[in-house]
Amino acid sequence: MAKRLTENITSKYLHAANQMRPRTARRRVVAYVESYDDIPFWRSLLEEFEDESRYFHVMLPSADSLAKGKKPVLMHTLRTEELGRSLIACVDSDYDFLLQGKTAVSRKINSNPYIFQTYAYAIENYRCYAGSLHRVCVQATLNDRKLMDFESFLAEYSQAVYPLFLWSVRFYRKNDTRTFPINAFNSCVRLGHVNLRHPQQALQGVRKQVHHKLQELEKRFPEEIEPVRALGRELLELGLTPDTTYLYIQGHHLVENVVLPLLIPVCTVLRREREREISELAGHDRQYRNELSGYRNSQVKVEEVLRRNTGYRRLFLYEWIREDIRRFLEQEK
Repeated sequence: MAKRLTENITSKYLHAANQMRPRTARRRVVAYVESYDDIPFWRSLLEEFEDESRYFHVMLPSADSLAKGKKPVLMHTLRTEELGRSLIACVDSDYDFLLQGKTAVSRKINSNPYIFQTYAYAIENYRCYAGSLHRVCVQATLNDRKLMDFESFLAEYSQAVYPLFLWSVRFYRKNDTRTFPINAFNSCVRLGHVNLRHPQQALQGVRKQVHHKLQELEKRFPEEIEPVRALGRELLELGLTPDTTYLYIQGHHLVENVVLPLLIPVCTVLRREREREISELAGHDRQYRNELSGYRNSQVKVEEVLRRNTGYRRLFLYEWIREDIRRFLEQEK
């Protein structure tokens, strides 16, 4: 039986392959990503920079494994020294952008010109961009009435969790992932049930939980109070402000425990409104049934609309990634 040979794609291999192509052929730049779900995000971004001389091929790093995540991209399947002109890596930042080189992984991501990161915690944070959430509701319900000011709400939510988030980042910067891990932070900042008539009640619940945890941490670690404040001043340059904290917290938590608990009740109300409108405007029972059936068949689950949301292109962090790509392409010239 012939032994199957597998070859990791390296920058040198890709460069050599490109050299063998006719001068008129477009050069292929492979972009490794963490998971299948990441492919649409990076494909949409990178295709802006395709032209007659180059194109991007977005893919997972392993040809013989289903391994996913940042670790296979950066450490196992792909050695970062192999990155180059024809091979780049595109990863979620997680906390690594905010850590600013305090860990080995953070140093690699923040210093290597061929590794591109989301700056926000993950791609999910982009999909939860507050400025795009009304559009998500419209697509899910076909009702354009603005029931909630998502931008104001998520700014208030961010303000509520901001002081505790700084403590979380502080411990991770010290390579301490046990004292106050991300899952402990997440449990303190869950939004819970949202009453659309009194949405402030949900925010008040978050403020109360954050306050209790802050008191505990300040009592246990009084020597960290001033370093945490200093960290807040430092992170302002990285885009982290009291109003934008939601962009930097764990993406999965943001979707499941903050944004969907907010979107689902909003979409439920908007759908009921549309159905009442159909009932009031229908001339007879048959027309009512047909219209109602057509409306319900055209609906899409809000979770699915959110997963496909691309309304984040106005977000400043997205422009930061685009600038990184432009810089990379300019350097190769």
